Amino acid sequence: MSPNELKQKIIVKAKEIGIDKIGFASADPFVELRERLVEHQQKGYASGFEEPDIEKRVRPDLSLPEAKTIIAIALAYPSKLKNPPKSAPGANRGIFCRASWGEDYHHVLRDKLNQLQMYLHELIPEANIMSMVDTGALSDRAVAERAGIGWIGKNTSLITEEFGSWVYLGEMITDIYIPPDHPVEDGCGDCNICVDACPTGALVQPGQLNAQACIAYLTQTKGFLADKYREKIGNRLYGCDTCQTVCPKNRGLHFDHHPEFAPEPEKVKPLLKPLLTMSKREFNKEFGQMSGSWRGKKPIQRNAMIALAHFRDQTAIPELSRLLLEDPRPVIRGTAAWALGKIGGFEAEDALVQAKNIEHNTEVQIEIERALKKLES
Repeated sequence: MSPNELKQKIIVKAKEIGIDKIGFASADPFVELRERLVEHQQKGYASGFEEPDIEKRVRPDLSLPEAKTIIAIALAYPSKLKNPPKSAPGANRGIFCRASWGEDYHHVLRDKLNQLQMYLHELIPEANIMSMVDTGALSDRAVAERAGIGWIGKNTSLITEEFGSWVYLGEMITDIYIPPDHPVEDGCGDCNICVDACPTGALVQPGQLNAQACIAYLTQTKGFLADKYREKIGNRLYGCDTCQTVCPKNRGLHFDHHPEFAPEPEKVKPLLKPLLTMSKREFNKEFGQMSGSWRGKKPIQRNAMIALAHFRDQTAIPELSRLLLEDPRPVIRGTAAWALGKIGGFEAEDALVQAKNIEHNTEVQIEIERALKKLES
């Protein structure tokens, strides 16, 4: 079988198993990416979630010796929610970003890659293959761009002609040679809408993201959020879609042909107050199948309190007060204090005064003092 015949068989198989786009790239080092990553790291823009060893990120052969080809895949996901539940007085809701709708995409893409890997082994039993989705060493976007899946836009998302940036990405490295595809031309042109729309200015310039300031990253952290970001998060519980929703390449696009990614409205736009009292078991049962649950319930609960403050939800004061006075986690107590100061009222002030007299954690004490001063002003 010739390399071109092998390539065509893989393309046909990919379509059969429901892969929306597939592309092939050489496994040569990503030289330009290395330069960008070094600069990114030096400027303190890395999130800390990525592979820390830059060489592993740019050299496929460090993941699979004798690597010759990388097969990139993309699956489209929904961008619109049918009949979304709405916030109401005393029943305000948060929102999970679109990339967390439906079943955790890591599982879905791994299944597709496993099916493709099994097929490739049927054709070439001696092939060595390594698959990865998001958590691997390589940059999914850089691989997909080289494989002709799309181009990396000014918002740093991979943008495809057919599906916009509403795609999940995965790849497999193999020591089998398959003729590579050609990268597509950049389609952003002079458009700068995403950079201008970024709520925190995390897109410091076209194509450069300071992950430390990105809401998608901030919602996943577990510690205290800086004051300047709390006001920006709004009712986001996990992730941020702003730079994608404003993108002209995404206008009017919606794809619901993968049932695994179908969103459950009550899960992707959940009521906020129940999140505050949810046990770990209840949280895992309700949200455990979503990719947005990977950091556990603590960040979601913290973000829910920020969202309740955003809505100035007076009905949340009793539960926020209980968390401030009784929760064992300093981040939760401190964020509850901030939220009470933001919502205001005599009941909130009373809880803050009580907490001031019993709190021993320095960071929480600072939050309580700030909240009380806010109420006094």
